[in-house]
Amino acid sequence: MTIQSYLAASARTLSLPQPYLLFLGDTTERGYAKTALGLRDWAPEKCVGEYALPGAAVSTGLEPLTPAEAHERGARSLLIGVANSGGVIADSWMPALIEALDAGLDIVSGMHMRLSDLPDLAARARELGRQLIDVRDPPRGLPVGTGRKRSGKRLLTVGTDCALGKKYTALALARAFAARGVDADFRATGQTGIMIAGGGVPMDAVVSDFEAGAAELVSPDAAPGHWDVVEGQGSLFHPAYAAVSLGLLHGSQPDVIVVCHQPGRDEVMGLPGYALPSIEETIDLNLRLGSRTNPAIRCAGVSFNTAHMDADEADALMAAESARLGLPVADPIRGGDAFDRLVDACLA
Repeated sequence: MTIQSYLAASARTLSLPQPYLLFLGDTTERGYAKTALGLRDWAPEKCVGEYALPGAAVSTGLEPLTPAEAHERGARSLLIGVANSGGVIADSWMPALIEALDAGLDIVSGMHMRLSDLPDLAARARELGRQLIDVRDPPRGLPVGTGRKRSGKRLLTVGTDCALGKKYTALALARAFAARGVDADFRATGQTGIMIAGGGVPMDAVVSDFEAGAAELVSPDAAPGHWDVVEGQGSLFHPAYAAVSLGLLHGSQPDVIVVCHQPGRDEVMGLPGYALPSIEETIDLNLRLGSRTNPAIRCAGVSFNTAHMDADEADALMAAESARLGLPVADPIRGGDAFDRLVDACLA
């Protein structure tokens, strides 16, 4: 696949019917609602409200609306804002999804389970003339990786675990680079990033042999001063998702990594008994494996997700960890001097 054909395939996501009603299902784990939360934070103009089922314990803070109410407010699709383990659309969601179709909404999903493979839903959509849109659908004809050194500069966010800030960090860094007059692009590699950016490749839906090749296409040759800020996926230490992390690391060929971590999280999300690696272990393994395709790879710093902490507690922890690690440590959402130092280190 050529770069031109890749870009043409990626651009299909630009036709998503907007604005969205964000569907939270019956989700009780905040990390599994990262799609809805990401759209709320980075594309609020595309969201009219949220729709949750009884038992849900997560909210975006947007106005609760039924599909009919959302349609009256201008919504054009129900967007499944959940990214649960395995990307499964639960049977208990089906009445709500049918209700959305009946209310005049298309359905957009980034789940592994395809909407079109659900017989009752597909039949109802055909009857009503509604669209079922699966974002987690990689372009066909992806190549294997070559390892060829590409022009331009690249930053990849990596993590100690899933769902702890790799996308947010990449978006914040790309925005900070641009604010400094640096030519930079955010490169989406997951369903939420694609919905925000309007293009990209869902790396965890790519066959393993083509992961590195897909990552090479996501961040092609560029001008010497241009930065591609690549959204990371998973963790090299994750018992289930390490494969996508390694393919993305080799294919994106980063000059710089930023390690993302949530203080206080001790076990892998969804897998009790598996301890999280230390930040030092995460830096070391990513640099050792990443040096295979870019011997000059370096770690610029650490991004903390401190949303569960008050400001004073977060600031004190980040300052102490920065002194301990000898690297900038910042929460990109809090910003401030700590984040400025992290941006400085990335661009150094």
